[in-house]
Amino acid sequence: MFERFTKDARAVVSGAVEHAEGRGDRSLDTGHLLLALLDREESRASFALAALGAARRRESMRRALAEARRRAGLSQAEADALAGLGIDVSEIVARVEQEHGAGALSDDPGEPRRRPGRRPTFRREAKAVLEESLRIALARRDRRIGDEHLLLALTVVPGVAAEVLADHGVTRESVSRVLYGGGEAKAG
Repeated sequence: MFERFTKDARAVVSGAVEHAEGRGDRSLDTGHLLLALLDREESRASFALAALGAARRRESMRRALAEARRRAGLSQAEADALAGLGIDVSEIVARVEQEHGAGALSDDPGEPRRRPGRRPTFRREAKAVLEESLRIALARRDRRIGDEHLLLALTVVPGVAAEVLADHGVTRESVSRVLYGGGEAKAG
């Protein structure tokens, strides 16, 4: 599938791998893909993020991703669902961190969790984003998968990245409107 990726889409995947490797993570998740998209400039996805005002809220999105990582990757919706069952995720995180140190539930580096020289593997939800980006490109009859397709896929595959994007006004509908207008015009 990667042969169908544009230079910008490949750069996002490479950037996500770098984010995961830089943290010593064994696997790559949708948060790594979103962080890599936030790093991009002068691409269709960066254009859409800027047009939606998300580019100036990058640090807020990075903090939201870090907070989700601190909650062991649980989205706020998942934490709220657990709260409905009487499980206080904040309390659990606090207890675990009290016992094992700050960031104990996250994939914070300390002792590397992957062997040196091994690339991080893609988690199921990250694979789902790549697959959805292909479906989106095919539905639009685009011959190549661009970083804009990855952004659109991140908005619809359930999880932390979709939640963070939505909380910052970036939804499939808003991205589609910026990139494709009424369905005819394309951006940049």
